[in-house]
Amino acid sequence: MFDLFSGLPLAVGFSLVLALALVLAFEFINGFHDTANAVATVIYTKAMPPHLAVFFSGICNFLGVLLGGVGVAYAIVHLLPIDVLLNLENGRSLAMVYSILAAAIVWNLGTWYLGIPSSSSHTLIGAILGVGVVNALLTDLPVSTGVNWGKALDIGLSLIISPLAGFVIAGLMLLALKKLFVGSKMHKTPEQRRTIDNKKHPPFWNRLILVLSAMSVSFVHGSNDGQKGIGLIMLVLIGIVPAKFILDPGATPYQIQRTYDATVHLHSLYTRNADVLDEFLALRTPPAPLAQDFRCNPRNTPSTIQAVRLSLDGIHAYNELPPAVRGQVRRYLLCLDDTARRVAGLGVLPAAEAADLQRLRRDLTATAEYAPLWVIAAVALALGVGTMVGWRRVVVTVGEKIGKQGMTYAQGMSAQITAVAAIGVANLFSLPVSTTQVLSSGVAGTMVANRSGLHNGTVRTILLAWLLTFPISMLLSAGLFSLTVMALKI
Repeated sequence: MFDLFSGLPLAVGFSLVLALALVLAFEFINGFHDTANAVATVIYTKAMPPHLAVFFSGICNFLGVLLGGVGVAYAIVHLLPIDVLLNLENGRSLAMVYSILAAAIVWNLGTWYLGIPSSSSHTLIGAILGVGVVNALLTDLPVSTGVNWGKALDIGLSLIISPLAGFVIAGLMLLALKKLFVGSKMHKTPEQRRTIDNKKHPPFWNRLILVLSAMSVSFVHGSNDGQKGIGLIMLVLIGIVPAKFILDPGATPYQIQRTYDATVHLHSLYTRNADVLDEFLALRTPPAPLAQDFRCNPRNTPSTIQAVRLSLDGIHAYNELPPAVRGQVRRYLLCLDDTARRVAGLGVLPAAEAADLQRLRRDLTATAEYAPLWVIAAVALALGVGTMVGWRRVVVTVGEKIGKQGMTYAQGMSAQITAVAAIGVANLFSLPVSTTQVLSSGVAGTMVANRSGLHNGTVRTILLAWLLTFPISMLLSAGLFSLTVMALKI
């Protein structure tokens, strides 16, 4: 990290500092929204004092980001079209990243100021869609190619299904607790606990479950939402200082060999299935040298595989390759991965071969889609500090303003356990979901199940924010990107 700025011109160094600051600002504000939701119930129910809750939440977020991998990070990144990912060094790609970040920060900050539990995931994805569509229009390409719409559909479904599941499952869990533990103290609100029992804190076992589930929400939040910032920082680093970050500089000889072997096995897999893939991949055409202005085309697959093997043959560390060759290798690997994704979508491979193809995709991109430890730590720190600064507004909304009555201990447990399960499942499939939506929906579900009633005004405000987040973030990012492209003529 310390040699990050060595040898960089002043303007490039300033651009890098600004871009990194914007990403960390986004994650800082994300802490206002999403991480504050993770500790909202445990603070409101007095299970933990705020300073301890946010401190341990920050630690759990850090561990979640550290151990969560980068699957979700690059699921977000791959909403951008493959041509942008192949050519991140150009000015237009960087303008896209700046526009995405600025739009996401403006909307997140505005909704936080109003105390509305808004979705950082929705904001970021909407901003990406906005610049993707405008980029296609500015380059005279079909809008259908401006965004990876297949990935966008998968993510959109996860963002829609997860809060609905949170609402239903949390409500059912509360009904089960009410039936199994009739008359239990877990069904009291903190106010009732103080008035009737003259005690400040929840009963011991309820308190323990509230604390553990809140920290689990923080952990899965870090392993899901925290990765979005990681993906954005890697876009910035690869775009501004590609010589240092375009491929993992810490890749071991074993990892590089696995990448090489993946291309060999990929060619074998395609050859075994040439009868159904030849027309799509031009497998029986002799490989031809790739053009200098490389574009990802499935029919160039044999040539691309051959180019990777020639580049990596005998290589033990990526710094043995000239920077230009490293850039080419990254482009080739991402192109092979994109083509493999499209092959899988054809539905013509036997189940065993399709499973092998997925494993080969992971090996292909292992050293091209990575994140240094300092990037992970910086994102985790920004999330944690954001939680400590801005938690109060969202805690009050979640604890008191969604339902007409205060939240009981059982409601807090049901909402938090449901959020852990929903986000954990999404992590398994590398799908981004909104902690805000899942937890707020879970609280609303328990309010309905408890017959507490909902504050219609608050619910309408939250729903309106969710409905407006996509179009507003799209318009903001699209407008900023258009203005930047026209102003700088890039």
